[in-house]
Amino acid sequence: MSDLSAFPIATRWPAAHPDRLQLYSLPTPNGVKVSIMLEEIGLPYEPHLIDIGKNESWTPEFLALNPNGKIPAIIDPDGPGGKPLALFESGAILIYLAEKTGKLLPVDPAARYETIQWVFFQMASVGPMFGQVGFFHKFAGREFEDKRPLQRYVTESKRLLGVLETRLAGRQWIMGDDYTIADISLLGWVRNLVGFYGAGALVDYDSLSQVPAWLARGLARPAVQRGLEIPRRG
Repeated sequence: MSDLSAFPIATRWPAAHPDRLQLYSLPTPNGVKVSIMLEEIGLPYEPHLIDIGKNESWTPEFLALNPNGKIPAIIDPDGPGGKPLALFESGAILIYLAEKTGKLLPVDPAARYETIQWVFFQMASVGPMFGQVGFFHKFAGREFEDKRPLQRYVTESKRLLGVLETRLAGRQWIMGDDYTIADISLLGWVRNLVGFYGAGALVDYDSLSQVPAWLARGLARPAVQRGLEIPRRG
């Protein structure tokens, strides 16, 4: 039996299966990256819902796992050397799980780094920009009289979608024929931008062809469909 007693988060969200990877998350665009990945690779895990609407990610127990107070985070009881590993930042978790299982990340060094660069592209550009569109279009920012911030983020999001549109020309997935963590990192964000945020018209999504086709292929994957609903909301 694995012992997670060294991790304060296990006292607030006890593990029913401490021998399994523990996922602390919420089905947001960042959260579903890890749940989709876990569903794709088939690694046994136990999800715990962290309600950010109730500020649960800012509790002492969660902050002991991720001092940045963001979901998702994991504890792998069978980490490197057989020792438990706590990890946050969704991009880092994707790379870790890919390397742990030998899945969804190319073995060829050049292709591996090319895949990772697209994960960084999502982390550094797509996530922050799309998230700001959501804030200024759907959430509290929509009440701001000054619309220049919204327009700034809309313009940049359109540019980023153009980058993806160009990349996907003649490709099924970001890396060609092979579905990878690059796709997993991006699917939830594009889906959210045009779905939950309702910003499709703002970013001229209907003028694209490659990105919508890629998104449809991704959303058709059973593991993606399952991962989008994990952890289940109460």
